[in-house]
Amino acid sequence: MTFAQKSGKEILYIGTYTQKGEGIYVYEFDRSNLSFKEIQVMVNKNSPSFLEFHPNKKFLYTANEGNSTVSSYAIDAAGKLTTMNSKPSLGKGPCHVSVDPKGRFLYVSNYGSGQLGVYLINTDGTIGAVADSIQDKGLASQKPHMHSVIPSADGKYIYASDLGIDKIMVYSIDAKTGKLTPGAVPYAEVKAGDGPRHFAIHPNGNFGYSACELGSAVNSFKIVKNSGALVPMERVTMLPADFTGKSFAADIHFSPDGKFLYASNRGHESLAIYAVDAKTGKLTVAGHAETHGKHPRNFLVDAKGELVLVTNRDNDNVVFFKRNAETGQLTYASKEISIPTPVCVKQLFID
Repeated sequence: MTFAQKSGKEILYIGTYTQKGEGIYVYEFDRSNLSFKEIQVMVNKNSPSFLEFHPNKKFLYTANEGNSTVSSYAIDAAGKLTTMNSKPSLGKGPCHVSVDPKGRFLYVSNYGSGQLGVYLINTDGTIGAVADSIQDKGLASQKPHMHSVIPSADGKYIYASDLGIDKIMVYSIDAKTGKLTPGAVPYAEVKAGDGPRHFAIHPNGNFGYSACELGSAVNSFKIVKNSGALVPMERVTMLPADFTGKSFAADIHFSPDGKFLYASNRGHESLAIYAVDAKTGKLTVAGHAETHGKHPRNFLVDAKGELVLVTNRDNDNVVFFKRNAETGQLTYASKEISIPTPVCVKQLFID
């Protein structure tokens, strides 16, 4: 787009489970009054449950749990999607996709079978040839469940969280081929039964944090820059001391300035809020925000730091919260998007 054509649009993309949903719901969003209008429903009846952008923001990728595939979409100037291509996920039950920061590779996490898949990304944004595939090994009593792959900001390493074997695998990436090599320290282990699910790297690149689904805890690590290795630091609960019910951690994200970390609880139905010491990586519990819906799965912290959006799968809503940048606290904004079984929300600014 030329400068004269700049639209300044803000677009929201919401992935769903398609037992009730239709696929990917696309909304134009006006933050001045927190209003939104649906501009497209991209029908994909295979449960596009996780979404991720190409770094150039011209393409969107989905993990399709319903038929164990991954798909690519082109994004036009209005934010609408056009289907490009699909490929097998190289395993069963893909639940997460991520993209190399330089746009070279697509990483696929197969929860059902425990494989990590790597595809080359073609220059036109389509999913290309298989670059690598790694099958985690479990135990007779403990099957592998690959849940997410998070690349380092420089794209040299990836952190692959396997919920089933309680490990976060560290791989270095061949910049040309996408082949993976176990890191100098090939994995970090969490407490048995914690179940690492999603991983977030502090904006300064020095620390990593694992939201552990089964243990409802955040495990933190120092990142060794020249090897990508994870050195365990601390384990902090995601739940209030007086909570006695069942709850399962889901997602984890930083505020843009790195001062606060948020993690979602399914059962307690909340976002845990932590203040982050950028020098030591230590977390301090700053509170919990009720999610105004059940089973809060993926959520996003607005790139401008003003809002948080939460997908509540079991209440069919995406809930808006205003965010206090000084305290990290969230306030219900009395705005919700009603969508069948939403499980992922992504934000795109179109200039």
